[in-house]
Amino acid sequence: MGKIENKKELNNGYFAGPLVNSKRTIYTPSNFAKSNLTFLQEVGELTSIKRHTSFRENLSSFLFFIVTKGSGSVKYLSEEYNVQPGDCVFLNCMNAYEHTSSSDLWTLKWVHFYGTNMDAIYEKYKERGGKVVFRAPDPKIITDIIDEIHTIADSSSYLKDMEIHEKLSSLLLNIMKESWNKSLNDNESSFSSEKRKDLRLIREYIEENYNKDIRLDFLSLKYGISKYYLSHMFKEQYGTSVNNYIINMRITKAKHLLRFSDLSTTEIANRVGYEDVNYFIRSFKKVENITPGEYKKKW
Repeated sequence: MGKIENKKELNNGYFAGPLVNSKRTIYTPSNFAKSNLTFLQEVGELTSIKRHTSFRENLSSFLFFIVTKGSGSVKYLSEEYNVQPGDCVFLNCMNAYEHTSSSDLWTLKWVHFYGTNMDAIYEKYKERGGKVVFRAPDPKIITDIIDEIHTIADSSSYLKDMEIHEKLSSLLLNIMKESWNKSLNDNESSFSSEKRKDLRLIREYIEENYNKDIRLDFLSLKYGISKYYLSHMFKEQYGTSVNNYIINMRITKAKHLLRFSDLSTTEIANRVGYEDVNYFIRSFKKVENITPGEYKKKW
């Protein structure tokens, strides 16, 4: 959260000041956590006493907070958002941001965190249609996770960096779930619902027929979806292209056969949909960085 001046620290992480009361834990993770985990920087709950504005920028941190009472506004990347109870905010603090309580004084629960992979995760969030502000379908799930992080951070557990990493991963999972297909506008929402059902059917078809010659044109015709829409929505929903999904299915099945059968490489290639064994070997190596023969020896 932003800087609040003239505050007084009370017992057990409680702070009181002319503008806000808060309970927060400022956390210092281990070097191991900083290098390998998603790690906590600060977690807390804040209640406004008077209207106030907080501002930050150039901070190596990601901020997530949920409004539990009252209302306010957030300015981020030249946009301003009004937020109400149940609204969540997720932003990259390297960019300038500002949040302001309204006269309907708010209460927030927040967490500042970071990790070596967080920039890529946030970019994936945005790519999937994630927004700076979104409405939580079940705010209690979010607030419970933040409360659990706070409890762990204040504990004496020698495993708390790992426990915090687990809870932050759970938070990110819930945030990422909310980003699916958010790029569609409201007029497309019912259409999206039907087409997402088709996407599940397409995925199931691929999983049952991965060893056949499946092309985008065929799937587009079979399910009545344009190739562009199918490509775009499949990648948004499942995080990979249709072609890569098919390849990964084939390689996964091939690994199973390499480990648990006496079939030759040529026979396995044919079983998983490759007529040309050399093409199968190249595809396998591209995915696994070793040849099928090397995989079989290692495993």
